[in-house]
Amino acid sequence: MDIHWSALINVFGVSLLASVALVGVFTLGIVGSAPRKDGGSASVLARTGAYLCYAVCAAAVAYGIYLIGA
Repeated sequence: MDIHWSALINVFGVSLLASVALVGVFTLGIVGSAPRKDGGSASVLARTGAYLCYAVCAAAVAYGIYLIGA
């Protein structure tokens, strides 16, 4: 049994990059929807960006589930 090391390293690198990117986008969504320090709510633009970040995360998860099922 032979291990194709370059393919294994490639899969590891892509998985690591996708995980870090997905966590980063989700974090931007949390920051965008958080209340302001001065007690005010987040602006409409920040809230819209947060919802967009959440939608990107949901789409990435749905695509991953689709790939697993295919």
